[in-house]
Amino acid sequence: MSKKVYAAIELADQEVRLIVMEIFEGRSNILRVEQAACSGIQNGKVLDEAAVVTAVREATKSAQAALGYRIERVILIIPSVNVKRNSQRVHVQIEDGTKTVRQFHIQQGYQKAIQKRMGEDVEYVNPNRITYIVNDSESKKLPKGEECTDFYMNVDLLYADKQTIYEYAKCIEQANLEILDVCLDVYAAGQETAALQQSFDRSVVLLLIEAGHTSLGLFMNEKLMSVARIDKGYGWIVEPLKEKYGLSNEICYRLLQNIFSSREEENSDVIVYIEQKEEERIEISAAELAKATLPRFKEYIAEINAACEPIVRNGKTRFIITGKGSNIPVLKEFEDSFCAETIVYDITTIGARDGAFVAGLGAAYVWQETNRIRNDDRISVNNNELEESIDAINRRTKDGDGGFTKKMKSVILADKD
Repeated sequence: MSKKVYAAIELADQEVRLIVMEIFEGRSNILRVEQAACSGIQNGKVLDEAAVVTAVREATKSAQAALGYRIERVILIIPSVNVKRNSQRVHVQIEDGTKTVRQFHIQQGYQKAIQKRMGEDVEYVNPNRITYIVNDSESKKLPKGEECTDFYMNVDLLYADKQTIYEYAKCIEQANLEILDVCLDVYAAGQETAALQQSFDRSVVLLLIEAGHTSLGLFMNEKLMSVARIDKGYGWIVEPLKEKYGLSNEICYRLLQNIFSSREEENSDVIVYIEQKEEERIEISAAELAKATLPRFKEYIAEINAACEPIVRNGKTRFIITGKGSNIPVLKEFEDSFCAETIVYDITTIGARDGAFVAGLGAAYVWQETNRIRNDDRISVNNNELEESIDAINRRTKDGDGGFTKKMKSVILADKD
């Protein structure tokens, strides 16, 4: 089957996110996205396993109902906690007398590299960057078919917190899903935003803003070099409003999307939120919203600048803002407040134009890149059901049943009462 369908799932702050993507002839199409609220995850920690499992099942069930086939395995996105790197050069000898590099030779080198241990508290997750040296020529391209008696692989690997991986994987498995692969959220976001590619001639700091925290990924020389974390996200910015009025996380997030200007004096007294409770009526104006949150925006940015100042001082640097927090419009007005050139990344993929899905989109790219070596033909959904779904669509298209043109004709030509 030429069509490949992959599902990526992220256990993020306060919600579970699922994205289902079809890869066909080198092009990708978003088939379905789901977001299920979940109080069982806070700041990258699983606090209520049962709640997480329920949310995973809810998101999966909803996607399956819409798609018409079962999701059996997923790419699991994990928070970038305790990230470590290891670089090594692997020597691969071609001992079968063919003097030709084949797929299994590359797999041998890869397997040898990932056997390297980096401590009892971390596990290998993703290849950061791999290059091949054949006949004294270095390239990122797989050297299949090259003639030589041996070659080298420069392999840079990423490791992540073992306990976090196991906690997240347990939730997925208890939801009766297999794990196709594991991917770091910051590394996946670096793929989608092209932070990896942009780091060829500069330092790139990726800000992945979530509700309870912000991950800062440093990319240099087309590699993820390190990840730091600040225990403040967009949830911290609206804390004063949440505490004063007892508002939910979801309402507070929506309120952040109604800040009209980064200048307090430019926000009017127009009411942007009304709620009638049993004993009180809540009314919040644009001016009050700005007064409560804009100082926190500025404090948040100052903390980011302080953390990144040594990086900026050492050379050309760019900040890329993404994650669910990047959906807050006023952030674009704060781009000049950061200590280096800054852009808020806009996802343009049809069907997933939401910063919350940046890691899900990137995880599919990471899997495809890694799978060039692994050559794993598994997909995320049930093969037989997928084929039946495609056949059914082809039959309807051939017969004209359910087609858009036929539906329009039936509307236009229908007899009037």
